[in-house]
Amino acid sequence: MTEFVHESVLLDETLEALAPRPGGRYADATLGGGGHAEAVLRASAPDGTLLGLDRDPRALEASRARLAPFGDRVTFVHARFSELPGVARERNLRFDGVLADVGVSSPQLDDPARGFSFRAPGPIDMRMDTTRGETALELIGRLDADALADVIYELGEERRSRPIARAIRAAYEAGELETTEDLRRAVHRAFRGGKRSKIDPATRTFQALRIAVNRELDELDALTRALPELLVVGGVGAIISFHSLEDRIVKWALREEPRLQPLTKKPVTAGEVELARNPRARTAKLRAARCVEGAS
Repeated sequence: MTEFVHESVLLDETLEALAPRPGGRYADATLGGGGHAEAVLRASAPDGTLLGLDRDPRALEASRARLAPFGDRVTFVHARFSELPGVARERNLRFDGVLADVGVSSPQLDDPARGFSFRAPGPIDMRMDTTRGETALELIGRLDADALADVIYELGEERRSRPIARAIRAAYEAGELETTEDLRRAVHRAFRGGKRSKIDPATRTFQALRIAVNRELDELDALTRALPELLVVGGVGAIISFHSLEDRIVKWALREEPRLQPLTKKPVTAGEVELARNPRARTAKLRAARCVEGAS
């Protein structure tokens, strides 16, 4: 099992958008390793508080250890980020700032046992919350080739979705789909004789299955639409996304909601210094908006 160490992306830019202050109340809907939360708690010292959520038990464990010095200024909840509105209502909370760094984290990608990557063999799992829900292999077993192709096309933006889906289903029905390497090999069969690319042919399919298993787009849509309910007037929501499907949801949710005033015309991206230190930040996009009218 790999250690859960994750470098926070766009950290300075997120702090600038949120502008944490002493006594402020904040929520981190995706705690991860606790990097963003730690920065918010330091900036809001001595008495700012933070409610932190994560669906990944290992992420919660890591963030608890990292944020232990802040004592009762931080509260931890094992929950999906779409569940933040319910958690906030139970506690009668509204926030001066809400942040979310969505998508898969480096520790999840780097641990073969999680099944997110094909760099090393592991189970075809892909669940961010390993305590509940359907695995990627179970999803593949439940869907027929046409339904699987739709998932790969819509969530992976993969043009060869139909031959890929047929190859995956054939491997599954033959009992040849046990590890992520088996899944990668099945995808590659659909590309035989095709044009070579710098990106592994299985990348988009793995992305699509991961998004489907974790219902990531539904989660993100629910969170962004709930921001006016979660924020006090003047409070800021800051969302970091990592691919076009996510960014599209955030962009339109912030633009179409009259109670939110976008603070970013274009998404904020990582600078050269951060990219040199953390190449995985290259696809990160930050959008933020201020609540200008409270929920009715």
